[in-house]
Amino acid sequence: MPYGGADTVGDIIPRISEVLPNLSRSERKVAEMIRANLSSIAELSIDRLAENAKVSKATVTRFARAVGCRDVRALKLALARAAAVGTRFLSQEDARTPAQSGSKDRIYADILHTLAINASLCTIETYRRAADILANAGMIYAFGVGGGSTIMADEASFRLMRLGCRITSYHDPLLQRMVAATMHEQDAVLAFSVSGLVPEMLASCQIARDYGAKLVAVTDPNSKLAAMADSLIPVQSIEDDLIYSPSTSRYALMMSLDMIATEIALRNPVESQEKLRRIKFALDAHLGSDKRQPLGD
Repeated sequence: MPYGGADTVGDIIPRISEVLPNLSRSERKVAEMIRANLSSIAELSIDRLAENAKVSKATVTRFARAVGCRDVRALKLALARAAAVGTRFLSQEDARTPAQSGSKDRIYADILHTLAINASLCTIETYRRAADILANAGMIYAFGVGGGSTIMADEASFRLMRLGCRITSYHDPLLQRMVAATMHEQDAVLAFSVSGLVPEMLASCQIARDYGAKLVAVTDPNSKLAAMADSLIPVQSIEDDLIYSPSTSRYALMMSLDMIATEIALRNPVESQEKLRRIKFALDAHLGSDKRQPLGD
């Protein structure tokens, strides 16, 4: 039966593999032709599809129904969506192991490249404006949705707490929405999002702003989230075809947070120094160590 309705289907790539053993010989020709030409297949008419696969138009229609599409139009739509993720996730040429691709030097170089590009996007005043908003906030709410952004929201909470900031982090979209509705003009949101397009994040930040909270956004400068921000820390995502490598955008987010935290500390260096001294004293007393261990291990 068709899945997802006439015009919307799910991920068709595994569906084709699933039904392949049950297809006729001619229908398998359609499957093989699609796999070999996924990036351009959605642009072809049913006549060209049949011609390229060396089968009849009726066979193409039967294939569409076999993979769960109501008709060829729905098949082409599903294939277009599958191709949109990029051939690097489909091509066997790009499916290399880290050892085969020389990952050590490449990953290290990618990290340095990402840091260099993102360092050039901001002046020190950019970070100082963000630090002013956060340091003057009665309460800071760090928002992140997804992998890297969630980690950074927590990291912001850990880092800024040491400097005396009242801060907490939220990742769950519904909790973000709820807490946003409790905010007022003395509060600030520190939002991390590489894309700046997550609908739940945008909604929560808009609610917070509607109630008067300030928004510091660490995100793509051309995104919807950036357009909402009172203070923007621009982050440019730089991804390559080594799909097994973690996204280097995480390092850009971390660098931005490091700069913000440092500027907050330097606003009142004597007070910041005393808070950090107390934390170090409490940790050394607990661990029984007087060595120069990282602050917070």
